[in-house]
Amino acid sequence: MIGARLPELVRWRVWWLAGLLALAGCAAPSDPGLHGESMSADQFAQSDINRLQTLAMRDNLDSLDRLLEKLYRRNPGEWRKAGFTDLKTALDQGRARIHRGEVPKELDGLQDIEVLSVAMDPRYPGDRAAAFVLGLSSMIIAAHGGQTRFHVSDSVQARHVFNAARNVEIAAWMLSSRRDAQGRPLLLSNELGDGVANLSFEREFGRIIARLDLEASLQDESLRRIGINYVQGLLFFNFLPVR
Repeated sequence: MIGARLPELVRWRVWWLAGLLALAGCAAPSDPGLHGESMSADQFAQSDINRLQTLAMRDNLDSLDRLLEKLYRRNPGEWRKAGFTDLKTALDQGRARIHRGEVPKELDGLQDIEVLSVAMDPRYPGDRAAAFVLGLSSMIIAAHGGQTRFHVSDSVQARHVFNAARNVEIAAWMLSSRRDAQGRPLLLSNELGDGVANLSFEREFGRIIARLDLEASLQDESLRRIGINYVQGLLFFNFLPVR
């Protein structure tokens, strides 16, 4: 009897899943200022913390896109060092490399914090703006196990994400304080004085740090809640549903 009903059950589940996908695909944030994500099949393999990690990673890489543009606009000589003839081409290539977690070609063999250290070395002759931002993206992605989208099978260490937030703080300090032999900033960024106040770099760094810290805290808490929920189930004898 059960065997005879299997095809009907399969058809019903297919239609149910198709309807669910259609409803989810139509759902959109009611506030146009919110930046959600369109429905995709892999979201069914994501827990709540996986969704947060995925969205936080997307937003942090977007912040790095903006930082690269800000640095290139304030330091046009940097993208010219890389041989680009215009800003748009430099940004297009830079953004693609940010989202892939790549490092500058001349620094192949170095990784994340190593690239950041070289980028803020006064002796580095290459495109310092790209090396700095690509070092940040490589470091943040490495802290997440090399992933930019996350699923229930993935494991991200809260301590690594927390350490990444501290590294961003150090990088922001280096950007504002490192000077060349003549006492000039290695890269122009925030600007204060003569009636001008440009703290947009500081705000962008603050957003990245806040996302990483929140993610690390929630990741750590989610592991604790798994144990608490299990103990609660034992204490209150919560039976599993059978139908």
